[in-house]
Amino acid sequence: MKIALLYDFDKTLSDRDMQEYGFIEDLGFKDPAEFWDQVDRRAKSNSMDHILAYLYEMIHQSKLKDKAVTKEALAQYASRVELYPGVKAWFELINHYGETMGYEVEHYIVSSGLKEIIDATPIASYFKKIYACEFYYDDQGQAVWPKLVVNYTMKTQFIYRINKGVLDINNDEDLNKHQADEDKPIPFTHMIYIGDGLTDVPSMKLIKNSGGHSIAVYPPTKEPKEVTKDLLGYGRVDFVAPADYTQGSRLHHIILTIFNKLYGNDCLNRLPRNGQL
Repeated sequence: MKIALLYDFDKTLSDRDMQEYGFIEDLGFKDPAEFWDQVDRRAKSNSMDHILAYLYEMIHQSKLKDKAVTKEALAQYASRVELYPGVKAWFELINHYGETMGYEVEHYIVSSGLKEIIDATPIASYFKKIYACEFYYDDQGQAVWPKLVVNYTMKTQFIYRINKGVLDINNDEDLNKHQADEDKPIPFTHMIYIGDGLTDVPSMKLIKNSGGHSIAVYPPTKEPKEVTKDLLGYGRVDFVAPADYTQGSRLHHIILTIFNKLYGNDCLNRLPRNGQL
């Protein structure tokens, strides 16, 4: 049996948007809010998807400042990304606990951030698959167009891909074929989604309503935001916890308790129904 943990990235595993670890500053913005305001104006004035707007603005502003947007340039910002406490040791910690129960634990990223940056972080190797926005690059290696856009509702597509084991983004045929629930590699009941806010609501709600578990996290040095409290109050998530991934933290305790619950349920499901041992 497998268990899948799905993570947003920005403000879930790290404390702010990944573009704020140097990229926006290198464009000459003194305050990242100025860049995001520009993105908001672009999106509203053009009836534009907000994620597409930020990808466009990255290329547009870089051209204005005569800066190249390449895979290599974006990857360099990964070393500046500040991960929340315990993140680097988290994956082996959780994998080991799953192994003691006979589970294979898989980790996935489903993010509206940039795959080019996530791929270069020290935790990238722990993920079975990273689904995030990507650029298409021309023959000179310059970003010219979004190759993949992961917006808030599109995130649910990747949950279905993980559920059915169809991880190749180009394989839509198998994704849309009928597959019996018992043949799906990772049932929804064995999925845990960890995100930080409203942008994760469709994914959180899908997994929670399908029998899995969803957790909203917030900065460990701050009080929960009203939006985070609302996610719990309106039944969109199962738990709220500080984004502290260290051993013994509330988040760690929640995950282990979910594993224990799944183990108990799976043991019950394997018991014969006819009275025989």
